[in-house]
Amino acid sequence: MKRVIGMDIHRTFAEVVVWEAGKLRPAGKVDMTRPGLEEFGRSLTREDEVVVEATGNAMAVVRVLEPRVARVIVANPLQVKAIAHARVKTDKIDAGVLASLRAADFLPDIWLPDADTERLRRQVARRNQVVRHRTRIKNEVHAILHAHLVPPCPHDLFARLGRAWLGRQELPDDERGAIERHLRELDRLGEDLDALDRDIAQMVINSPEVRRLLTITGVNLIVAAGLVAAIGDIRRFASPEKLVSYVGLNPRVRQSGLGLAQHGRISKQGRSHARAMLVEAAWAACKTPGPLRAFFLRIRARRGHQVAAVAVARKLAVLCWHLLTKNVDYELARPALVAQKVRAMELQAGHPAKKGNRRGDTYAYNVKELRHREIDVARQAEQAYERFVHGWQRRGPAKRPGGAAKKDPQ
Repeated sequence: MKRVIGMDIHRTFAEVVVWEAGKLRPAGKVDMTRPGLEEFGRSLTREDEVVVEATGNAMAVVRVLEPRVARVIVANPLQVKAIAHARVKTDKIDAGVLASLRAADFLPDIWLPDADTERLRRQVARRNQVVRHRTRIKNEVHAILHAHLVPPCPHDLFARLGRAWLGRQELPDDERGAIERHLRELDRLGEDLDALDRDIAQMVINSPEVRRLLTITGVNLIVAAGLVAAIGDIRRFASPEKLVSYVGLNPRVRQSGLGLAQHGRISKQGRSHARAMLVEAAWAACKTPGPLRAFFLRIRARRGHQVAAVAVARKLAVLCWHLLTKNVDYELARPALVAQKVRAMELQAGHPAKKGNRRGDTYAYNVKELRHREIDVARQAEQAYERFVHGWQRRGPAKRPGGAAKKDPQ
């Protein structure tokens, strides 16, 4: 007989409740260690299903129990809370809710990545933590200089010339000691960042998805690898709108009765790191000639640069879905620039440098005439987009003579 085992997992233990023949039965606690989970797994059968919520150690539970049962399901905790909100909350009730929802085939589960995608996600997350730590330390150095009325540095403050300039500034001894400690920490974090970049490049060097995303203007290796890690299997998104919603770039919508739908700010639900990388790529794309820059300028003129950047990020998410779903490269890609990105990825992964007179694929990027020729093609595409949208009118409710609004016939 089929059983559903609900587990409310914590850091050191998990509360277990079994659903069987329409009834819930408490099954005690399980130690959240590998030996404890393996001993618990030996009490299960091949017909059983195990349900856990998505937590920091949920994937470890999946890896241990998956070979011993029919399926291990990881539930979305936010959706479970919305479906089964209760005033009385205990670990047994939470585990019973998971088992009952699965037995009723009403459990909002999440997609489980394979081992390689999970490892890539971890490395991308670690790199993000290092970058955030470096940014925090740099801000502390700037704050010290600001507190002592030191003028802005004319160079990159943390490069060779900037550090030499910093050494000539008059600062109290304790503040100078703090800055020296911060600089040593930055050097150490720089070494960690180089090692993580090398590891990420080695993991994605043969990924066709990463190479495909590199054809998009503004997308570099780290952004492409981070997006591939976040997306996983593109087939799980039935439409580009699903991917946009997954990264939290979809607008909030409020509508009731016969009233018009009110669209607000983006939801910011889903994978925040992927959303941040798309916005980062959007800022890079809007500085490079092409249709994306023309789109950015059109939105910026009406809504401001922040909203325009988010709009470009949403368009990039839609573009990623089409490229990965249809297995095609970006139609407006600049071949020399793409070859330069790919070669930089190979060098970062540790591939040997090419020596001699043989010219590689990146040769065109080093020739100013050829590089400018590609830029001219991108400018022509940007101008074509501007001509295409020149006569567009903003859609919205028009005012009647008496002041009441009526629907736009468009």
